[in-house]
Amino acid sequence: MDLSQLLADLPDNPRVVVTGNHATPWHLLEQVDAALERYKLWALNGQPRLPDRPGVVLETSFVGPGQRRRAGLRYIPSRLSLVPIQFHGLLPPDLVVLHTTPPRDGFVSLGVEVNVLPAAIEAARARGGKVIAQVNDQMPWTYGDAMIPVDHLDLLVPADGPLQTAPALPIDEDAARIGARVAERVMDGSTLQAGIGAVPDATMRGLTGRTGLKIWTEMFSDSVLALERAGALDTEVPVRSSFLFGSPELLEWVHDNPRVEMLRTETTNDPARIARNHAMTSVNTALQVDLFGQANASRINTRIHSGFGGQTDFIVGALHAPRGQALIALRSWHPKAGVSTIVPMVEDPLTSFQMSAVVTEQGVAEVFGHDERDQARNIIEQAAHPSVRDELWEEAAELGLA
Repeated sequence: MDLSQLLADLPDNPRVVVTGNHATPWHLLEQVDAALERYKLWALNGQPRLPDRPGVVLETSFVGPGQRRRAGLRYIPSRLSLVPIQFHGLLPPDLVVLHTTPPRDGFVSLGVEVNVLPAAIEAARARGGKVIAQVNDQMPWTYGDAMIPVDHLDLLVPADGPLQTAPALPIDEDAARIGARVAERVMDGSTLQAGIGAVPDATMRGLTGRTGLKIWTEMFSDSVLALERAGALDTEVPVRSSFLFGSPELLEWVHDNPRVEMLRTETTNDPARIARNHAMTSVNTALQVDLFGQANASRINTRIHSGFGGQTDFIVGALHAPRGQALIALRSWHPKAGVSTIVPMVEDPLTSFQMSAVVTEQGVAEVFGHDERDQARNIIEQAAHPSVRDELWEEAAELGLA
């Protein structure tokens, strides 16, 4: 069966789930878009170049730069750990479009992006849907749930080309200070979760002197490679993640590396599994944190900017872990907007709340286990920018927190 025949057999206005983040199979997606007049396109953290025309409805549970401000965007709020349930329920896929390695011993590998794709494949096959793959010899071979039997795929389309890589992010003075404060709280033998960006990078790179560290995370970048090269990681425990994004050196390191185990989202983001990790330390960021310990990391003026992602999954899991902690790390002042990121009360819908502590370049504000007035006092005195502390104290009094 060729691609045109396969696509012709799809139902009218099908739901197409495509590999998202930074591994989108652009060559194959362009062919699908040319052949289908109307369809729903579900992509996680969709990047620029996603089809933008009448007849295409974008769907996602985590909004990326290629989906923001798009007319008709269908945002489906969900913790990332629960997205697979949607595929088996209200959002069944008719077609799954993957980006994989060439076959090896009866398998292909999903490489850098596993995430929700195994669930999408299973849901499509269970209802007679189709699964196709853009096969790229430059996709790193990774193990674990990344390995998909070739007989689960209806069509393989060769299209080689370099993967998108991440530029090196400069770590400025504020990011370095935040990273150092977080790193001070991490003991030898801890298990780490952190995303991409200057603050997570500064945190991870500040841990090169630790020993026996383990990685259980939703995603990782070059900072994990830095820990590996420094001998800070426990070599008896695989680096476990669901997707990755980084430099060409990172892609080279993960290729065919049994030290790296790529797992499906239901595993990496399951709060109960996260909680089994000793000294689980979750480091996430936010757009705003308020005096009640509530964080908004998803919306700007009520407009969806990203989504829950895995933040809630990891905060809950880390807090239940033995000697675990969940940290929100952010700058106290938003440099572009020129406003404080510490506010009296967030006005937009919440992403998470009741973390262990809030960390900014100003200091560390302890939250968990403190009464609401102590929480507010700590956040104002330790995390907020000095220029807004008097105003925050006034607002705290009106909120009954002072």
